[in-house]
Amino acid sequence: MAAPWVLHVDLDQFIAAVEVLRRPGLVGLPVVVGGRGDPTERGVVATASYAAREHGIRSGMPLRTAVKRCPDAVFLPADNPAYDVASAGVMDALRALPGVVVEVMGWDEAFLGVDTDDPEAFAAHVQAQVYAATSLRCTVGIGDNLLRAKIATGFGKPAGVFRLTRGNWFAVMGDRPTRALWGVGVKTARKLADRGLHTVADLAAADPAALAADLGPARGPYHVQLGRGIGRERVDGTPWVPRSHGRETTFQADLEDWADVRTEVAGLARTVAGELAGRPARRVGVTVRFVPFTTRTRSATLPAPTLDADVLAAAAAGVLDRFPTRRAVRLVGVRAEF
Repeated sequence: MAAPWVLHVDLDQFIAAVEVLRRPGLVGLPVVVGGRGDPTERGVVATASYAAREHGIRSGMPLRTAVKRCPDAVFLPADNPAYDVASAGVMDALRALPGVVVEVMGWDEAFLGVDTDDPEAFAAHVQAQVYAATSLRCTVGIGDNLLRAKIATGFGKPAGVFRLTRGNWFAVMGDRPTRALWGVGVKTARKLADRGLHTVADLAAADPAALAADLGPARGPYHVQLGRGIGRERVDGTPWVPRSHGRETTFQADLEDWADVRTEVAGLARTVAGELAGRPARRVGVTVRFVPFTTRTRSATLPAPTLDADVLAAAAAGVLDRFPTRRAVRLVGVRAEF
């Protein structure tokens, strides 16, 4: 009987790859996508091609920093509708595979649940099918659960296949920093380091009860499980539905007057309300990026779910008032959560 496996399919340099497909002359060139495609303006990198990454350009980096690192890079504006179409083509190709459960995680990644005696051969088949349908290349991580499959993908980049299971977990991951774990961010890694937990092996050997006392009754034991490579084993084929929808604006000149900030937040909230597609918002979040580059987020639960633009705008304004500082602002964002 074939064994159950989890495969994590991750499209390589997805946004840049879509742009290169539309402009074949860009093959092999450093391509940076973000903002309005003008590196003299404020904006951040949405994605960078592998050629651009060789110059140290990374997602989230200011465009102005990116152009300093690679003046010859090709800068392009983001085109979300085009990426929606490309992503849908990939997911359709995955769903067409017989006997596969598909759990979509976003534009450029999905988990597959499949029973097979040769997961590497099946992964190669997945790559071939995606490429045949979309001309996009992907990396496939193989695991005995979602956590290990997700992490395995990083070892297969680009366009490769890698297997990570209970059998080789500590050999591959044991000496790596806790930051290498899916779900451990910079702040959490710092907290773990403060407690002497620097590597994955350190975290795996930690006392869950002791960590619960430090990080919380749920988070403490959860992070010990991460260190041991323990995670969900079954792929969920329930159709993916976004849990939130938001918009943000980067200002080319800093907003000094807080009244202007309030006006922008209210306008964004009304825009978001008009895009909810019948799904009432239950919470509203506001993001503010202060000068020079400090980002803070606050959120609040609404008294009742709503589609009303005025209600959402008023709630966003109320959240904005909770920010303790009134420094100059370079970006604001509003997010509705369902």
